[in-house]
Amino acid sequence: MASETTITTSDYIKHHLQNLTFGEKQVESTAGNWIPTGEWGFASSAQEATQMGFWSINVDTMLLSILLGALMMWFFRSVAKTVSADVPTPAQNFAEMVIEFINDTVRGSFSGGKNELVAPLALTIFVWVFLMNLMDLIPVDLLPMAVAQGASALFGVDPHHVYFKVVPSTDPNATMGMALVVFGLMLYYSFKIKGTGGFLAELSFEPFGKWALPINIVLETVTLLAKPFSLGLRLFGNMYAGEMVFILIATMYSASLVLGSLAGLLQVGWAIFHILIITLQAFIFMVLTIVYIDMAHQHH
Repeated sequence: MASETTITTSDYIKHHLQNLTFGEKQVESTAGNWIPTGEWGFASSAQEATQMGFWSINVDTMLLSILLGALMMWFFRSVAKTVSADVPTPAQNFAEMVIEFINDTVRGSFSGGKNELVAPLALTIFVWVFLMNLMDLIPVDLLPMAVAQGASALFGVDPHHVYFKVVPSTDPNATMGMALVVFGLMLYYSFKIKGTGGFLAELSFEPFGKWALPINIVLETVTLLAKPFSLGLRLFGNMYAGEMVFILIATMYSASLVLGSLAGLLQVGWAIFHILIITLQAFIFMVLTIVYIDMAHQHH
């Protein structure tokens, strides 16, 4: 892909920013509307992926997210099955270090009483989001080129029409999906702990009292709805920007020998710095989740 002289820099960047999308294909009618054909398949262009609409699936995001989640569960389950109090293995030491870090974070951020879901949820979010972010350190051409060449060899398709994004957290569908799950837990515990009347009273009477009820409802509703959007879009924006920098650096390799040498230095430097970013974004997502659920337990 990067080595093909017929591919422009703009095409190269767009190719790496497009998901492998599966959905129902559509055709344009004489009236200018898009009509479903009943034929399902993979999109061969960004425009076709957009036309597939809401029920299309970004296969690469789903596949990698599930694989990374399974890897996370396999690791902790393997450690739990072989745990020893005598001479712990390096894997056990690492797992205990991560769990202790999560426990300390939960103790410092959650004061809403006893909730056995918060710590496991925090552990799952931190490790899962970290692994998804970690895919950003894989060379941008490695997996997409392997998938494209494999699809070309097996199915005879044009490799330039095969898309594969390797960082699930650069897909807003993934980040907003996780944020909406957290939002659902917030609402669940808000109604469970405070009751329907208590929760609606917070939306109606805070922060200015009962005499400013319309203003309170508007402010509290906006504040409530802003939580999942800020949670999901913050992760997406930071990881998308980081991936874009890696892609731009990769375009320098084919420019000239001097720029190619500079690109190598930039790639190493950005990768080292990006380790901090991917860890920090996983930590922020986890901490905000804990704080939002803690807020659902608090009575104003």
